[in-house]
Amino acid sequence: MATISCLSPAARCSLLLTIAALVLVLSHGAHANGGYRAGLSSSFYDSSCPSARDIVRRVIQDARVTDARIPASLIRLHFHDCFANGCDGSLLLDDNVSSGIVSEKKAPGNYKSARGFNVVDNIKRSLEKACPDIVSCADILTLAAEISVELAGGPSWSVPLGRRDGTKTNIESANDLPSPFDPLDILQDKFKNMGLNDIDLVALQGAHTFGRTKCQFTQRNCTARQGEGTLVNLDAVTPDVFDNKYYGNLLRGRAPLSSDQVMMSDPFAATTTAPIVRRFSDNQKDFFRNFATSMIKMGNISPLTGRDGEIRKNCRRVNKKYY
Repeated sequence: MATISCLSPAARCSLLLTIAALVLVLSHGAHANGGYRAGLSSSFYDSSCPSARDIVRRVIQDARVTDARIPASLIRLHFHDCFANGCDGSLLLDDNVSSGIVSEKKAPGNYKSARGFNVVDNIKRSLEKACPDIVSCADILTLAAEISVELAGGPSWSVPLGRRDGTKTNIESANDLPSPFDPLDILQDKFKNMGLNDIDLVALQGAHTFGRTKCQFTQRNCTARQGEGTLVNLDAVTPDVFDNKYYGNLLRGRAPLSSDQVMMSDPFAATTTAPIVRRFSDNQKDFFRNFATSMIKMGNISPLTGRDGEIRKNCRRVNKKYY
């Protein structure tokens, strides 16, 4: 500033104009390259849609009355959304030839197994009535996951919000979702690719403490009395409660899914995942605390913020463009 003050008025004015022009160019370049993106915040909707969380909660509570599986189904939607293309609501998009959309719902990990889309639709409709064009579908999935866990007896946490919705899908990523048949090293690699470590892996797999799966995905497959598609409780003791019983099942070798049991049975588990399983089995508060932390980390996978993406009016299709 001292150097500028020594210049003549004309020179000082010229210098300031040059600096202003440079700032404008840099700012434009930053926006063009995705820079200056607004961060996520738990208070993002405090002014624009203060009732957002209450609306999401009410719709989920209503849905639970006739479908006890809904909380587990909704958290799975969030998980599968974030692991394919980031947490951008792309999983919710239906096929649309005119928009060039090929739905991620057709991927092996989602086809005829991902469910709860109708509940997301109901949440979106309710939010659009209260706060039009404000709450993204990506944030609906994130909020729904946290609320579902809390309603089932699990932890609650402050959810970072402010995601925007993607306008494209990623079939390649959707085809490579963690599978119920994956060995431990493949699971670890898939989580590592998302910036998640072994603690995150063991904690997030703990979401299998509630909900159901089809018998053909289990270690025992379908028995003679079970037709393909027969539902099996992931936790036989408390199938609709979010607790740490899941880890006790792993210790006793009773996990229905192979991809869960490998966290104890794999030769490399003894020095990686097995100690964490024992920890969470012994201490539910420790599990809850780490689960909440890992959910926040997962929710931060490549979100669209600021001016990127859009706020969909209908979670199943991208907004129409008017030129």
